[in-house]
Amino acid sequence: MIPIKTGAEIDGMRVACQISAEILAEVAAAVRPGMTTGDLDAFAAERMRARGVQSAFLGYAGFPGATCISLNDEVVHGIPGNRVINAGDLVSVDLGVTAEGFIGDNATTVCVGEVDEESARLVAVCEAALAAGVDAARAGNRVGDIGHAVQTVTEAAGFSVVRDFCGHGVGRKLHEDPQIPNFGTPGKGPELKPGMTLAIEPMINQGTFRVEILANGWTVRTRDRKRSAHCEHTVLVAPKGPAEILTCAEKK
Repeated sequence: MIPIKTGAEIDGMRVACQISAEILAEVAAAVRPGMTTGDLDAFAAERMRARGVQSAFLGYAGFPGATCISLNDEVVHGIPGNRVINAGDLVSVDLGVTAEGFIGDNATTVCVGEVDEESARLVAVCEAALAAGVDAARAGNRVGDIGHAVQTVTEAAGFSVVRDFCGHGVGRKLHEDPQIPNFGTPGKGPELKPGMTLAIEPMINQGTFRVEILANGWTVRTRDRKRSAHCEHTVLVAPKGPAEILTCAEKK
């Protein structure tokens, strides 16, 4: 069953999502060549402590980091550690926080210094696909409309959408119904209703959509080792018009 949030729950979601977005912006701005993914994760954890919130990821099904940090051909769920970030890398940061019982979940991919043209285009298309998915998250539409919007933007640019992982509902739990694939058929799937809060998160690849999970049981990597980009917003389905982006770092 897909939860419909009450007014009070939506207020709680707004708080958690605002904090999550502000911390993600700080973490993205802190990315520098020479630092490790563990350094970046430690910075994120310190910012969470400073804001009085907890990581929604740390300990989830045994995950060992406060954030997921994935490099280059890693799609999602990269475990922070001793990997060094270099100029020209793509760094995907997925960050979720729990604040007063509610979760805000968002992600971005950072270009470290000067990146090659195709990598820059990949990130730009990922962001455009996210915007299209958010625009499709309207009351009366269906989950398939979101996936179709993401897929259309991505494939028109010559990239592929990951099919083995997807977006999801979010609220008091990190993963709620419904699942939100980044591909789909318009008019298919569960109907979107006002009060639903959804994590829409395109994961797109330069090459094949096929992926594999590394031996650590978490990190997802492109099978052909070409680069991947990931971005995400938590949104609220509104009574009319496009969804409200809750993970917005700029105060309204």
